[in-house]
Amino acid sequence: MPDGPIDLHTHSSVSDGTETPTQLIRAAVAAGLSAVAITDHDSTAGWQEAFTAAAGTGLTVIPGMELSTNYGPASVHVLAYLFDPNNGEVVAETARIRDGRLHRAERIVERIAADYDLTWDDVLAESSDGTTLGRPHIADALVRKGFVPNRSAAFESILHWRSGYYEKYYAPSPLDGVRVIVAAGGVPVLAHPATHGRYRTMDDAVIGTLADAGLFGLEVGHRDNSEDGKRWLIKVAKKFGLELTGSSDYHGEGKPNRLAENSTSPEVLEKLIARATGSTPFAG
Repeated sequence: MPDGPIDLHTHSSVSDGTETPTQLIRAAVAAGLSAVAITDHDSTAGWQEAFTAAAGTGLTVIPGMELSTNYGPASVHVLAYLFDPNNGEVVAETARIRDGRLHRAERIVERIAADYDLTWDDVLAESSDGTTLGRPHIADALVRKGFVPNRSAAFESILHWRSGYYEKYYAPSPLDGVRVIVAAGGVPVLAHPATHGRYRTMDDAVIGTLADAGLFGLEVGHRDNSEDGKRWLIKVAKKFGLELTGSSDYHGEGKPNRLAENSTSPEVLEKLIARATGSTPFAG
């Protein structure tokens, strides 16, 4: 098992990170990680490039994905590790989510364009082929056009859900998301479940239902989880026998998050790998 820092939540340019999978792996090696998971939103398109880049480096790559789900008004993300990327239900569901994201992004741009000089072509210019296109790319276009200083400012103003430009998109429920991941031989972990209290509508009973369906753990170590929320998550994890993970949610220059600012213990990673039947880690 890896004996250095383990970061199980990172994004490449396949979704909303600013680095290619190759650049992400190089950054992970430079940061001294022993293991890193590539978890792009609703896509596995970066896996093979990441494996190739990691060859000979000594870095272990955990193939994964951050699956979008909706719980009431809240967007809830489920990290999926070591599932079968060719599983029919996974392929169909992620394609439906990506299509929903795309059309939702188009509608948001139409709304913003009524008040700002922003076009769909401006947004496309911020993405690459195969990208899971979404609000971060709209944010980058707004930055490039000079309407906001950075991506974070875009989300705090023009792209805030209260701004009037916000649109929801299709995503399964967290319970269905967990079931899909488990059926594909994967291991699900609830991503940053106490982000400034945003997910507290998911009470103990809801998380217990997810645990019964195969939820493996809760991402407690994350900069966006509130301190009160972390304490609550630790109690919930103990109550339902869930594991605790910690990760950076690294996006390159897309977010201030830095690799290994939070990490997962080797013991938890060992349990995660033992649970999985859909795919295996890549040992660089």
